[in-house]
Amino acid sequence: MVRTDRETTANRLLKASANLSYDPHVDIDWNAPLVDGSFFIPERTVSLYGTPLWDRMSHEQRVELSRQELINSVSVGIWFEIILMQMLLRMSYNTDPTTAHVRYALTEIADECRHSTMFSMLIEKVGGRPYRNPRPLQLTAQALPLILRGPSMWVATLIGEEVFDALQREHLKDETVQPLVRAVMRIHVTEEARHVRYAREDLMRLLEHSPWPVREFTRDVVAVGALMLARILARPKQYARAGLPDPKRAAELAWANPQRRETLASGASRLVRFLAEADLIGGPSKKLWRDSGLLA
Repeated sequence: MVRTDRETTANRLLKASANLSYDPHVDIDWNAPLVDGSFFIPERTVSLYGTPLWDRMSHEQRVELSRQELINSVSVGIWFEIILMQMLLRMSYNTDPTTAHVRYALTEIADECRHSTMFSMLIEKVGGRPYRNPRPLQLTAQALPLILRGPSMWVATLIGEEVFDALQREHLKDETVQPLVRAVMRIHVTEEARHVRYAREDLMRLLEHSPWPVREFTRDVVAVGALMLARILARPKQYARAGLPDPKRAAELAWANPQRRETLASGASRLVRFLAEADLIGGPSKKLWRDSGLLA
């Protein structure tokens, strides 16, 4: 990719943020009623779509599963964005606050605060409860803002932002999805595009001067992140809340579902190409990518 000076990029992104940013309290009509019978995510992206179990489900059951998968995905989004905000704050704490680079980091933190608020409002609007991670994962993840620095911080950022960004773009193309959900995703996709540019360019700058151990650790971080993301997007609890009689079996079917793996691989394809060109997919960690389903 073509890279520009760090300050030049940050100034462009600051200008773009000033020209096009949203306030979800104002720019979304939260009083609008939900549309009866409409899916909450595109039908073809529901994790059981195309399986024999899906064929036996009623339309109402399919819609309910789509609702639960939306709630799960935005719950994951809130969790990830809170971790990202901590990493950006720690980076800013140790960097000259008068630089455009730090000013944009603070701007992104403000964006992510609004996104997390927006996602929490969406969960409440669709009548759901947020999903929480298992305690071991929740406790372990608290250490990430302390551990991840430089390249590893940026690849962790990208694995969360780019895959969600690609999947959410599918919502915008599908008019069968709830209008409220599409309005939320339109805001998120628009603002996340700036965050991806910021992370990609700084990652490439840092990699130019990174020794082999740092590169290898960065490879491992992004591979583990890919596998973890794929796993928590098909957790058994969402099938239980959707009323399916055997949630564990449903999760296994989803994990093995070729349609779901194709959806994930398609959503990750742009990021995978970028990481492969940066030599950040390879070695022992490549197996984790294959296991995740994000690598076509």
